[in-house]
Amino acid sequence: MERADINWGRMQSDHPATRTAAHVLGVIVPAYNEERSIERVVRRVLQEPSVEQVVVVDDCSSDGTLEAARRCTDDPRVLVKHHEVNRGKGAAVRTGLEAITAPLVIIQDADLEYDPSDYNKLVSPILRGRADVVYGIRGFAGQSAYSYWFVVGNRVVTTATNILFNCYIQDMETGYKVMRTSLMRRLGLRGTRFDIEPEITGRIVRLGYRIYEVPIDYAARTRAQGKKLTWRDGIKALFVLMRIRLATDRSLFGERDPYHEERINQLTESLMARGAEKETPVGPTRDSP
Repeated sequence: MERADINWGRMQSDHPATRTAAHVLGVIVPAYNEERSIERVVRRVLQEPSVEQVVVVDDCSSDGTLEAARRCTDDPRVLVKHHEVNRGKGAAVRTGLEAITAPLVIIQDADLEYDPSDYNKLVSPILRGRADVVYGIRGFAGQSAYSYWFVVGNRVVTTATNILFNCYIQDMETGYKVMRTSLMRRLGLRGTRFDIEPEITGRIVRLGYRIYEVPIDYAARTRAQGKKLTWRDGIKALFVLMRIRLATDRSLFGERDPYHEERINQLTESLMARGAEKETPVGPTRDSP
């Protein structure tokens, strides 16, 4: 049994009133030429009480990113991995995932477009048994976008996701995707670059999971500040979504894994039990003696 599953079992057995977000989250930080921000980002992430470990993956940066990341290893929770050749964000995420031992996992970009102070509300629905996957939605709590077309492009790929998979999510490309580590390992991810984002979503909804969304703060950086995502990545995302929609379950996930059916049933039972608790009268009623 994975250590992540053992920790999760302990959390699930806790009474809901005493369940907390302390030390449950593994953070993957893929980094490429982020010397200016990487150390500041990791230090900021480590301030969050929910963080159990941080895995930084330097994707063969040509600047001082690797050295800056290694300065953070004075905290025992930080592990730094390095790619000898540039392989892309998706490959870095998969490398980081191999090292995660915490029960929950999130991807943190190596800048501060996304605010780690949102971690607590992102993990909360999972700890309360309401979901196994939580997305942070940009634009509702607060957002500063640098490009109109960037926002429109995000809406296009999100709409395509909803149409193709008959689901309803509001921000498919969000960088804040939190889930059980044991689930993410079972997705069979193959993406190497920014195609990892639509691949994660496509595989999750194909498996039958419903994505729980919460609003987050977001401050987009510009091209001059190091923004790497382009319109070409949006086009590629549409092809990835279509490929996953048309693929067979076997080609995507291999042999049938009972894990997913068990988890979805457990989530359904948890939600039904919560609804029953709300309907149960508390204290004396008019018919009570």
